[in-house]
Amino acid sequence: MKQAFQHILFVTILGIFTLFLSSFQTLEHRTVSDFKLLNVDGKMISLADYPDAKGFIIVFTCNHCPFAKLYPERLNQLNTMYNDKGVPLIAISSTDTLLFAEDTYPKMIEKSKKEHFNFAYLFDENQSVAKNFSAQKTPHAFVLWKENNEWVIKYNGAIDDNGAEPMKVKNHYVSNAVEELLSGKQVATKETKSIGCQIHFRK
Repeated sequence: MKQAFQHILFVTILGIFTLFLSSFQTLEHRTVSDFKLLNVDGKMISLADYPDAKGFIIVFTCNHCPFAKLYPERLNQLNTMYNDKGVPLIAISSTDTLLFAEDTYPKMIEKSKKEHFNFAYLFDENQSVAKNFSAQKTPHAFVLWKENNEWVIKYNGAIDDNGAEPMKVKNHYVSNAVEELLSGKQVATKETKSIGCQIHFRK
């Protein structure tokens, strides 16, 4: 009886461990599909339009969110740092424009000009790309890397650890991940909690 119980316990623990390991591998190696969205310059943009890209910094953001408003300058800096190294930054707005009129496409154009965006700012009107990425907040950052002709998520979460005070940032999560990948290393911090406004998905 005792031996049978121990066998059942062992099998149960092994099953839980296997499930955990499978979930971890799925998270670390999750791929995302390419997309085609309208940029603020009126052109349709997809990942395929960057044939020489090694990876991408994808940031889900918007106009209305107070947290997102803290980051335009830092997004410009990230694109300046990594675009020429083959890792361009693309920002995507996927919020519900019925709830937030400030996030409509014309308002996106206005903001991109006012903030002097040096990166693509795409309109995810039907929210399909945000769902594909499982984006939750604005801002929510993802670092993609090309492996076997697929785009693999290597990092997702916050851009850094201090939205309000850029000079006091201690952990530059996105740039750290990109630097590690460019150096051929594994990303040390693969996921953090994105802090910002919730993306409300229309049913």
